[in-house]
Amino acid sequence: MRDIDLTNITEAAAQTFQGLPDARQRVLVQALVKSLHQYAKDTQLTHAEWRAALMFLHRVGDISSDKRSEFSLLSDVMGLSSMVDLLASDPSATPGSVLGPFHALGSPWLSSPANLIGANDGQRVLLRASVCDTSGQPLPAATIDFWQNAANGLYWQIDPSQPPDNLRCQLKVTAEGRFEIATIRAVPYEIPTDGPVWLDLVQPAGRSAWRPAHFHLIVSAPGYRTLVTELFDAEDPYLDNDVVFGVRDALVGRYHDVIDPQACARIGLTGSTVPVMNIDIRLAAV
Repeated sequence: MRDIDLTNITEAAAQTFQGLPDARQRVLVQALVKSLHQYAKDTQLTHAEWRAALMFLHRVGDISSDKRSEFSLLSDVMGLSSMVDLLASDPSATPGSVLGPFHALGSPWLSSPANLIGANDGQRVLLRASVCDTSGQPLPAATIDFWQNAANGLYWQIDPSQPPDNLRCQLKVTAEGRFEIATIRAVPYEIPTDGPVWLDLVQPAGRSAWRPAHFHLIVSAPGYRTLVTELFDAEDPYLDNDVVFGVRDALVGRYHDVIDPQACARIGLTGSTVPVMNIDIRLAAV
């Protein structure tokens, strides 16, 4: 088209992607073009604002690496990551939550009950959980991928003092669909505050940098949707102010003191009482 104006530019731009061979990609790209154009019209976007946005994205790319994705952080603080999680969640199953930037493939396989405490400081606790379908039937073929931060709030990727396999594992559930992990109580932590997402966007808005304490899990079973989710501590002060909008009521668990001398001996606790969080995880069928 040679006669482009405000009345036809959006459709003209969208139509140029009609030749994308993948139908879903075509839908996504054309809808994005239309949304971006409508945003520019609704806000009366200026040249200066457009250039500032491009420079912001350049800074986001410049600080990203194979160990840090500032783009993922941008998606998180905008609520987009959680929106995608919520769209993918089955209302009869355990809801999904943010994957986060610190998942790593290749965690060691352990047997349940697993013990991740090692040389870590922090309060020793047990996570006891069951994995079942949406009707409550156990899923004995389920597997768990688990990771969390250390007592200093850091994950192993950004703390050279931690070994690479610290506080993470994979395991198979029992024949009853249950598993147990002995670990330390997760602690709240701040998102990175040295990059453009914080310095240019979140901090100027007066928002908190904090995430409430949580465990990360990926739960898989043949014939069921893989669940990427988090488990939160009911006593955490940041539950109502999570910077990445990851908290769901169904994912908040509470520690209860349980008398279990054998478990205490197994994880190095004196006495006979151990703090236990019990969680039921429900997977939706494919």
